[in-house]
Amino acid sequence: MNTTPDFDVVIAGAGPVGLFLACELALAQCSVLILEKAEHPRSPLKRLPFGIRGLTSPSIEALYRRDLLDELALHKRLAHPSGGSPRAQAGHFAGIPFGYDKIDSAQWRNRLPGSLPPSLISEMEEIETVLTRRAEALGVVIKRGLAVAGFTQSEAGVTVQAGDHAFHAQWLVGCDGARSVVRKAGGFEFAGTEPEFTGYSVKVDIADPEKLRPGRNVTPQGMYFQAQPGYLNLQDFDGGAFHNQGQPVTREHVQEVLRRISGTDVTVTALHIATTWTDRARQAASYRKGRVLLSGDAAHIHAPLGGQGLNLGLGDAMNLGWKLAATIRGRAPAGLLDSYHTERAPVGEQVLDWSRAQVAIMRPNPEARALQAIFRDLMDTRDGATYFAGRVWGVAMHYDLGAGHPLAGYSVPNVEFEDGTTIGEYMRDGRAVLLDFGDDAENGTLADIASDYGIKYVRAAAKDRLGLSAVLIRPDGIVAWAAEGRPDYDELQNAAGRWFVRQPAAPRF
Repeated sequence: MNTTPDFDVVIAGAGPVGLFLACELALAQCSVLILEKAEHPRSPLKRLPFGIRGLTSPSIEALYRRDLLDELALHKRLAHPSGGSPRAQAGHFAGIPFGYDKIDSAQWRNRLPGSLPPSLISEMEEIETVLTRRAEALGVVIKRGLAVAGFTQSEAGVTVQAGDHAFHAQWLVGCDGARSVVRKAGGFEFAGTEPEFTGYSVKVDIADPEKLRPGRNVTPQGMYFQAQPGYLNLQDFDGGAFHNQGQPVTREHVQEVLRRISGTDVTVTALHIATTWTDRARQAASYRKGRVLLSGDAAHIHAPLGGQGLNLGLGDAMNLGWKLAATIRGRAPAGLLDSYHTERAPVGEQVLDWSRAQVAIMRPNPEARALQAIFRDLMDTRDGATYFAGRVWGVAMHYDLGAGHPLAGYSVPNVEFEDGTTIGEYMRDGRAVLLDFGDDAENGTLADIASDYGIKYVRAAAKDRLGLSAVLIRPDGIVAWAAEGRPDYDELQNAAGRWFVRQPAAPRF
């Protein structure tokens, strides 16, 4: 068995989550190896229209803060039209749409109007291409065609087996999807609920396409959605039986399911692409075991309704990256790495419940249809549409950091300064920021505290600072502390000490 040089971190899986995590770690000067079982990253399921993914506010902000957003060309062509028709569909819950005209963004007190769009469209293949390019530029090593087969860990590190190779690292992170080898080999508890349906994503040729209605169609037997002619998503409420059996998807089977769900005698003449999925919802009881961590679908799975899975995984990577890097560099206060699970597991559980709630009102029965009518009425109100948009777009996402300013735990608003720059531009190096709007009259106290903890200090006047005088921002863009009026320096010291360690004093000669 061959042995390779050591790495700080080995990541299993070169999907968007593994790649984004690798970028975060490499940005913090950690050495990273990604092992990916697929020899080639390209797949028809990652391209239009199957590969379309909606990016939500936390993901958009994360990509912007790392100067990656403008590299996604597709979002410029297919962005949700904030300046288009006010009655345009802004999103949906269980297929029930809500429009831009009903959303009252003024209710989102932690957002500045127009700073960044709350939702964008991108393509899975494009996201992976952009992240791969950035990872390689930062020195990340990506080995494709090498699947993680198992690992052993000790107090000193982890040895990962892949093919005929053994890779040694301080840490291993499983970003290897719903069937994660890392999760299974690590013995992580993965509890949740069983599926109610088998979902199908297929590309077919149809002899009589006029028999199928476009868009999303809920029927007494299930649901079919036709985005483009021949590109179909189906939901067959069979308890996930077909998916669980692992049988190949044939043209005859797709035709039988489509006919039964649509209530037509439509004829499928050819099957080009087919994959199945379910609404099984499970989450790891802990995201960490010793020197092994889980992220993305390896940590949680649920139905791909509304595109929440990709965004949840990117949020995991953004939260974990700086904490793991600080731990590797010996600059993490006690409990910092444990806060990854503490903060992200509740967000994961919310998304799982959000998925379960959608399935509950999509069932093909009278009770679900009655619930659909009520939800439709609620989503047609201003408060209802605003609530659903806030959840679907991730605007409402925050971490419970305990007592403090109401903004603590939320993503920092994209403050624009008088010179035209934004706070996001100051975060491209992955460092924490102490933002001083110019009210610190204590002879540079804020700057001194920032220096003590190795935090970037930014003093600038803002066009709209939401009544704030100073803000401490974690590397992942989360507000750790904020002040209005004269800052409480002891409170700031406590907040800084919770997330960062004091730098050693410079030697005096």
